[in-house]
Amino acid sequence: MLRRRLTRLLGGGSPAGLTSRTIYVGHRKYGTDTIIQPKFCDNRIVSSKYTVWNFLPKNLFEQFRRIANFYFLIIFLVQVIVDTPTSPVTSGLPLFFVITVTAIKQGYEDWLRHKADNEVNKYLVTEVLEGGRTQEKESEKIKVGDVLEVKEDETFPCDLILLKSSRDDDTCFVTTASLDGESNHKTHYTVPDAEKDLESISATIECEQPQPDLYKFVGRMHITYSDNREPAVRSLGPENLLLKGATLKNTQKICAVAVYTGMETKMALNYQGKSQKRSVVEKSINAFLLVYLSILVSKALVCTTLKYVWEIKLGQDEPWYNQKTQREKDTYLYLKMFTDFLSFMVLFNFIIPVSMYVTVEMQKFLGSFFIAWDRDFFDPEIQEGALVNTSDLNEELGQVEYVFTDKTGTLTQNNMEFIECCIDGFQYKYRDAGSELDGFCVTDGPVNKLQQKAGREKEELFLRALCLCHTVQVKEPTDLQVQQATQRDAPLLDHMDGLQGSGGHGEEEDGEVTPLGEQRGFIASSPDEVALVKGAMRYGFTFLGMESKNMKVLNRNNDVEMYELLHVLNFDPVRRRMSVIVRSKSGETLLFCKGADSSIFPRVKQEEVERIRTHVERNATEGYRTLCVAYKSLSAEEYSQADAGLREARLALQDREAMLMAVYNQVETGMSLIGATAVEDRLQEEAAETMEALQGAGMKVWVLTGDKMETAKSTCYACRLFQRSTELLELTVRTLEDGSRKREERLHELLLDYYKKAVTDVPPAKGGATRSWCKANQDYGFIIDGATLSMVLNSSSDANSSRYKSLFLQICQNCTAVLCCRMAPLQKAQIVKMVKNSKGSPITLSVGDGANDVSMILEAHVGIGIKGKEGRQAVRNSDYAIPKLKHLKKLLLAHGHLYYVRIAHLVQYFFYKNLCFILPQFLYQFFCGYSQQPLYDAAYLTMYNICFTSMPILAYSLLEQHISMEVLLSNATLYREIAKNAMLRWGPFFYWTLLGVFQGLLFFFGVRFLFSNAALQDNGQVFGNWSYGTIVFTVLVFTVTLKLALDTRHWTWLNHFVIWGSLAFYVFFSFFWGGIIWPFLRQQRLYFVFANMLSSVSAWLVIILLIMLSLLPDILLSVLRKPQRQKKPVESSAGVPQSAQSSARPLLMSTFSDESNTVV
Repeated sequence: MLRRRLTRLLGGGSPAGLTSRTIYVGHRKYGTDTIIQPKFCDNRIVSSKYTVWNFLPKNLFEQFRRIANFYFLIIFLVQVIVDTPTSPVTSGLPLFFVITVTAIKQGYEDWLRHKADNEVNKYLVTEVLEGGRTQEKESEKIKVGDVLEVKEDETFPCDLILLKSSRDDDTCFVTTASLDGESNHKTHYTVPDAEKDLESISATIECEQPQPDLYKFVGRMHITYSDNREPAVRSLGPENLLLKGATLKNTQKICAVAVYTGMETKMALNYQGKSQKRSVVEKSINAFLLVYLSILVSKALVCTTLKYVWEIKLGQDEPWYNQKTQREKDTYLYLKMFTDFLSFMVLFNFIIPVSMYVTVEMQKFLGSFFIAWDRDFFDPEIQEGALVNTSDLNEELGQVEYVFTDKTGTLTQNNMEFIECCIDGFQYKYRDAGSELDGFCVTDGPVNKLQQKAGREKEELFLRALCLCHTVQVKEPTDLQVQQATQRDAPLLDHMDGLQGSGGHGEEEDGEVTPLGEQRGFIASSPDEVALVKGAMRYGFTFLGMESKNMKVLNRNNDVEMYELLHVLNFDPVRRRMSVIVRSKSGETLLFCKGADSSIFPRVKQEEVERIRTHVERNATEGYRTLCVAYKSLSAEEYSQADAGLREARLALQDREAMLMAVYNQVETGMSLIGATAVEDRLQEEAAETMEALQGAGMKVWVLTGDKMETAKSTCYACRLFQRSTELLELTVRTLEDGSRKREERLHELLLDYYKKAVTDVPPAKGGATRSWCKANQDYGFIIDGATLSMVLNSSSDANSSRYKSLFLQICQNCTAVLCCRMAPLQKAQIVKMVKNSKGSPITLSVGDGANDVSMILEAHVGIGIKGKEGRQAVRNSDYAIPKLKHLKKLLLAHGHLYYVRIAHLVQYFFYKNLCFILPQFLYQFFCGYSQQPLYDAAYLTMYNICFTSMPILAYSLLEQHISMEVLLSNATLYREIAKNAMLRWGPFFYWTLLGVFQGLLFFFGVRFLFSNAALQDNGQVFGNWSYGTIVFTVLVFTVTLKLALDTRHWTWLNHFVIWGSLAFYVFFSFFWGGIIWPFLRQQRLYFVFANMLSSVSAWLVIILLIMLSLLPDILLSVLRKPQRQKKPVESSAGVPQSAQSSARPLLMSTFSDESNTVV
């Protein structure tokens, strides 16, 4: 007994070594043993990053990991400790501002995550106690083994095993939209033979340890009955498991026991934790910063070395007018050299633009409002616009190379509509009320008109199949709905085209049928099943629902037909079909089957196939979801054999799926083909146009969905991701099925074959186009499912796994579009991560609308949430949220393009203007004995980046539109010109650096030439060193500001105000600062210096001349370059628009002065 207790104790702790856990239902005693409660995690959900206690240290640690922040901290400490030429305030104040603003922003975002967590964790649930009592408790206090009561439309607080349902058939219906994106109703079953009286239930559950696969669950339940019956053991599968995040539908209430809680639920295990996302611009800034740090250190080393070389000369070290103190003489030489080095570092420190980080933070924060304020993003249906959760990634929207999109609810509305059907070669289309009642059928092949009468029996058989071959449930209407429907039915006319009447049990409303049966509401595991049942209603056959185990159908003659449901052969992704076995009142046993054409055709009589095949192929090319319908009459012996096989297989604990498959394949043979259906999954508004625009912009689009392959493939055709000429390379469980060979061998063979097709045999791209932009390989599309992807990513051999990944990636990168179906949420994230970490580190974007998309949204560089019908989990965890998929086009092609151009110019401009600022300071040391004498006054040093030059570039980075949004949207290829971080590469960076060096040299030596005769005033008074520095600074401020004015293409009143206002403020400040004696200053270097400087005509002349010479290169480029109008995009042979000039050079080197980019 002790051994048994220890085993149970160890089994409950979920250590890594154990493969199962034991759960006591209701924490009640089992047998004669005393329960030792196992320890499992609590039910709290944690998505926040900080707590009250660790926020300050953790946030400061993360912020000082930035090179610039850490550098300025060191400089600030040096200024505090060492006697330096400038005040510690000049670097400490901007650093404090940056750290504070960033901490407040990140703290607020995390507070929102805490708030969302509390809403979930404090949610009240009902627990069932012994004696039938119930009590409410907070969700976070749920423990494994608790028996909970959940009511209709409530969300399951953890993973549960269904014990009891209010429905007579011991089932319940749930929607898993927040998990796998499907809003369809799924049927779940209570544990067979479980004790219905939960007050006295005594049972234990043995199940597997938590794992993330949503579609797998293995366990068993040991039940001890209160009436001394033999204990029973029942198998548990996914059909008994209710997942956290799913919602109870069409069931008043259920009772279930908690098996996985908190961070061990399948939903939590599929949650990819939040990581700090860094944009490619930030990485470029850090790289440029290292270059400028090297320049800074080099300058300090050069000046320190030259100082001590200069002081070696006799009399230079200690001139008669500046004798050293005894303390200075006793100072250790190397310590003094190090101190001088640090002083030079502080003096030249302004080459590193600390204010750039402040400006970048403000630009990102303020710029994000333009997305939220964009009226084009407002959706009147939900009365909401776009939402920005993370402003740090605005510019990343302009650098996307791969788009990963969910299907259900993102590309489509998940709203299936019956389009047409084909019965025995005749095409049936539903027409409007004004259509003729005869001549309704059009043949896809030569059919004699006399067959129309003979086809009536086939018509009714086909419609019965649609009404019976499904798992649809009917939700009864309210009394009010029945009354309204009855009133509407009175004047109803028959508008069913070609089929004799709908029996007066339906109505036409805006081209849609709303019969009484439809008023009840249909619930199904797949939306296409509901579409087919509604399609049958249009032609006079109405499914009325289940009564006990009998299916009721109202036929055209208003007679109710009853069929006993014997077995349901559920849909399987390998079989790609589903069947039902029913028995009619006359005792005839029938099997009705529907499925994909490739699955049905081999199992029916071949002479019947040709009449249907043309119809099916035509509908498939039009993007419709096609299903074929067949039937078979079973003899008593055939049914008896099938029934015995099915019952035996369903009771098996091991190899259950294989046994069921064998019986299914045996009974689904020798069928007769009746016809086919075409169903359309309605796309989101402008979904196809959006996908085309993204591909035209050079982005690769991957569809990642948990849906079936056939549905997803049809959607890809409808979205124009797959064209008619596209050859599909399929790598799924079905293609790996080869009885004589192992799956892994077949996988390797297919990968090599597809690699040869899509990579090796494809001719190289012309003109040096990169792979992302190359359209030479447009004819291939790739399809893979979740099971096969697991084999690719988790091969039995590490060497094979690495090789499979490499082949898989190369094949996908050479395909027009990639479809990944039957994906678990974590697999979606794995796909994104694999592409993100591939060669070249491409920028990835994920877009989805449900909680099942959260992992891939968090994994991608940029995550987009759609404000759809599947809850707001994706929106809460995304970086940006938009109401509809169509808004993605403007978000990327217009906003993303402009944000990137603006911030790239901001970064280059800041480094340029600070180089212009500090280079004269460096050159000045050669003329002042390397004494660390500042060229500029301390007020100018502090105000240059904060006041004089900050506002114009901030306004530019918020308002500039070098190309109008209309042109950006109409010509998607313009997006390619800035791809691969084109404006922040080393070429443009060195161009800006050389421009800064040229202008810095011109400022310093131009003014020095003026000072060759220092007597610049009429009275012969000589200008001093502060006048020299002030003239240099004046030329500097005017030049860098006017340079930005030359670069501005989109002028607003705000641009005019800040540019001319900044120059006016500089002049006013210089007069004001130098015109008053300030009592708090120990020394006032600029007293009347600026006024005296402007009294000299020579100073005026030199200032104007130097400004013009500095701007001359930009002016010449603007004047000499011929203006070119924007050309309309031309269509390539593959149908993708290409720009007439696909060169990125004008944007890179001309600093937007190219007139070809100007839009009038």
